[in-house]
Amino acid sequence: MKIRITADSTCDLSKELCRRHSIAIFPMTVICDGKAYKDGVDISEKELYEYFDRTGKLCSTAASNPVEYGEFFDREIEGCDALIHISLSSGISSCCQNAKIAASERENVFVVDSQNLSTGSGHIVLDAAEMAEAGASPEEICKKLEETAKLVEASFVINTLLYLHKGGRCSTLELLGANLLNFRPCIEVRDGVMSVGKKYRGAYQNVIRKYVGERLSGRDDIDYSRIFVTHTETPREICDAVKSAVASFGSFEEIIETDAGPTIACHCGPCTLGILFKRKA
Repeated sequence: MKIRITADSTCDLSKELCRRHSIAIFPMTVICDGKAYKDGVDISEKELYEYFDRTGKLCSTAASNPVEYGEFFDREIEGCDALIHISLSSGISSCCQNAKIAASERENVFVVDSQNLSTGSGHIVLDAAEMAEAGASPEEICKKLEETAKLVEASFVINTLLYLHKGGRCSTLELLGANLLNFRPCIEVRDGVMSVGKKYRGAYQNVIRKYVGERLSGRDDIDYSRIFVTHTETPREICDAVKSAVASFGSFEEIIETDAGPTIACHCGPCTLGILFKRKA
C-alpha cells in the first residue's frame, strides 16, 4: 500500500526531514494584525518577533476547521491508498477533533492524536513515516502510534515570561516575581496538556545545562534512537553546547536540531529551548 503521512505544522519538523520521508505538512493559522497567515508558509518566527518588538502586540493562533482539513486530505490522498494525519494534542487545541470530523467523512483517512506538540509530535510523525516505508498497514501504524504517544517526553525551558503574560497565561505578579528572582520555568507536556514543571533560577546558559543533565542523566528508560533539540531564536553557542551535553549523557543515534515554528513561537517567545525524546516501551 502507498500511505501518505501528513501532520500539523506544529510538529516542527524541518523541510529536509519532510522531503526525505515525503511528509505533507498542514499549515496552522497565525493571526497577526488582524490578518491570517499560514504557519511557516507566509510568516516566520522572526517576523513574529519583529512585529512584537515593533508594536508590543502578540500574534495569535486559530484552530483550523473541518472544511480546511477536508480539502487538505482530499488533495494529499490523491494517488495513495490511505492517509494518516498526526495532529497537535487534543488537550491543547481543537484541531485534532476537527481533523477527525473531516476524516470521518472520507474513506481511508486516519487521524492520530499525538498527545503532544512541537517535535514531541515530530517523533510520532517520523515513526509513522518509517513504518509506512517498511510496509506496515494503516491499522498497524495507527495502533503503534497511539502506544508510542504515551512514551514521548517533551519539555522546554522558557527564557522570558513576557509572551505568556501578554497572552494571558501568566499574571503580572508572576512576571514580576520571575524577573526579580531570575526564574526560568520549565514547561512540560503531560497526558496531552501543558503544565509548569521545575522553576530554574540563574543565567540562561547555566539553567539550560542543568536542565539537560536532569532530564537525561541516571536513567535506564530512554530510547536512544532519536532526540530533538528544538528552540526559538536561540544563540548558536547555546544550541551547540546543548547538543554536546546531550551526546555526553547517552549514545543517541540521532541528535536532530530544529526550529520551532510560528505557532509554537508566538506563545513562548525567543530563546526557548527543549529536548524531546522517547522512553522505552
